[in-house]
Amino acid sequence: MDNKLQAKDLIRVGIFTAIYFVIFFATGMVGYIPILFVMLPVIMPIVTGIPFMLFVTKVKKFGMITIMALLLGFLMFATGHTWVPVVTAGICGLLADLIFRAGKYRRVRNTVLGYAAFSVWSMGAMLPMWLMRDSYFDYIRSNMGDEYTNAILALTPDWVAFAVVAVAFVSGIAGAYLGKAVLKKHFQRAGIV
Repeated sequence: MDNKLQAKDLIRVGIFTAIYFVIFFATGMVGYIPILFVMLPVIMPIVTGIPFMLFVTKVKKFGMITIMALLLGFLMFATGHTWVPVVTAGICGLLADLIFRAGKYRRVRNTVLGYAAFSVWSMGAMLPMWLMRDSYFDYIRSNMGDEYTNAILALTPDWVAFAVVAVAFVSGIAGAYLGKAVLKKHFQRAGIV
């Protein structure tokens, strides 16, 4: 098997990144409700598990997941987020790529763990809440008003930063199993066991 990325691999990455991002972005709209905003680390990896698992059935080369992650990070940046999602996406994408490669793109265990690691990338959009707390909430206050901002402040003490990363990882496991169950025939055809 040729391990170099070819044009068809990059086209697949582009298509699946677009599908993933549309679903991710649409699901993120529930964040306009403060309690659901804090629940996004639970919701996002489960909802996006299905398109990602379909993508995984097409991944056979190292780098495809990292490229997807970086594209997602840059899309978040382009839609008004800070630079933090680009960094978290790069790190989580590379880690996921390494996990998938360790399983030779065929082991379910690696697929589940790889997606769980990948799922943490989206926390980059929330981390500025703790890393740049004052400027982040000044921005939120100017766009969403006092009531919304105060509700989010009350729901996000410092310890929640660690919880959302852990929850995103665990929800990634759930999303991977959901995606695997929904796409059972695709997994069998791809030889992922």
